[in-house]
Amino acid sequence: MSRQSKAVWGRSALAAGVIACAVLTSGCDEKLKDVVGPSPNLQPTFASIQKEIFETTDLAGRTSCVTCHTNQGRNPSGGLNLFGASYDALVNVPSRGRPDLKLVVPGDPDASYLIHKLEGRPGIVGVRMPRAGPPYLSTGQLLVIRRWIALGARRD
Repeated sequence: MSRQSKAVWGRSALAAGVIACAVLTSGCDEKLKDVVGPSPNLQPTFASIQKEIFETTDLAGRTSCVTCHTNQGRNPSGGLNLFGASYDALVNVPSRGRPDLKLVVPGDPDASYLIHKLEGRPGIVGVRMPRAGPPYLSTGQLLVIRRWIALGARRD
């Protein structure tokens, strides 16, 4: 193959790759509200997760987290109070059940014990959350929480 043929082939392959990427990524433009299911207003921000997950029973009947994790008239389950401004109780805080793991590790959802509990992974202490489930969080709801953590678990 001549040098000119190789250059033409290389440009053609590059062009095909760019077109393929454009087609594939255009299919990923799914609206977030179509993914989150029973929490149609959920966004990957702390304020949204606080309101739509921690404090609200969703359309599928999954009970809110503050049903158990509140200091309003009781001691919060597991010592975790998710009522009101709960950011400081979650981010970079060791889990009470697994002190070797932090509840939320900014930038690393797989290392965050909150995700372990919500997904019901092996090695959790106690049961999958919410305790009253099923229903548990939907795949879309979990995706949004994971995204918030992956983006740095900002106080937004």
